[in-house]
Amino acid sequence: MKVERVSYDVMTPSAARGILEAIHWKPAIRWHVDRIHVLRPICFQSLRRNEVGAKASEANARSAMKRGTTEGLGILVDENRQQRAALVLVDVAYVIEAHFSMTDKAGPEDTPAKHISMFNRRAQQGQCFHRPCLGTREFAAEFELLGPDDPLPVYDPPLTERDRDFGWMLHDIDFARGNESRFFRAQMMDGVIEVPPSMRRRWCSDHSASAGTPLSSPGRAR
Repeated sequence: MKVERVSYDVMTPSAARGILEAIHWKPAIRWHVDRIHVLRPICFQSLRRNEVGAKASEANARSAMKRGTTEGLGILVDENRQQRAALVLVDVAYVIEAHFSMTDKAGPEDTPAKHISMFNRRAQQGQCFHRPCLGTREFAAEFELLGPDDPLPVYDPPLTERDRDFGWMLHDIDFARGNESRFFRAQMMDGVIEVPPSMRRRWCSDHSASAGTPLSSPGRAR
């Protein structure tokens, strides 16, 4: 997997969080994904992608910041282009259930009701700070708000395999602890992947966040 790209069988909680943050995020809140509903059969497709095989040097970036110029920071794509195989998910649809907690960066004007209202309004109008994606930018995600009383969407073909053990899956990356990756045992029961509450509590505790506020209207991304 280090050499060629292989998708997880379903969207990871961190990818779901990225979609929510693309719609609405402020330093005052942090999103926590509670569960993911898988709506379509899991299908993979192999393809080849052109990628840039080099990264910008951090040392060069620091040097450029001190000089006040971007000279020497560029990467020549034609000289660093490489083609790599990838096994990616296709034709996916999910329902994300999530909540957010207030962080220690919340000010007096930051209330859970305010941020719920902002998220619902932006999701309902299709607004986002940047186009959310599934994994990488070339796989853009569409989304729409699912009301609390709305039934789950029905797709054709329906999900045929509703119980499955996916093994260890990335839960999220803790950027505050040296980009530490955290994993959990992802199991789908009746088409739903439950993120263990212990993972959510641990994250809240580690980041000194307050108790989570239920999100009245989960977002749907596909």
